[in-house]
Amino acid sequence: MSKPQDPKSPDIQGEGNYDATRRYDKAATDFVQSGKVDQGARDARPKSEAEAEAMKKAEQEGKSHAKGEDPALRKGGASK
Repeated sequence: MSKPQDPKSPDIQGEGNYDATRRYDKAATDFVQSGKVDQGARDARPKSEAEAEAMKKAEQEGKSHAKGEDPALRKGGASK
């Protein structure tokens, strides 16, 4: 069980932890620049038909809780 954080802690920064965001952004940028994205995508592919079906079910379950697709994700940019 985790201990509640002190609201004056430097890790609590209003709407988010800016240091953690910077670390994540740097790690993501470093990964992309490493040239390992294609290999990572291949490694993430389902290993079997059963795993592919489980992944599809999980995606559908997640989408069932969503309010809708972000129009910015559609081809051609945001809807007008």
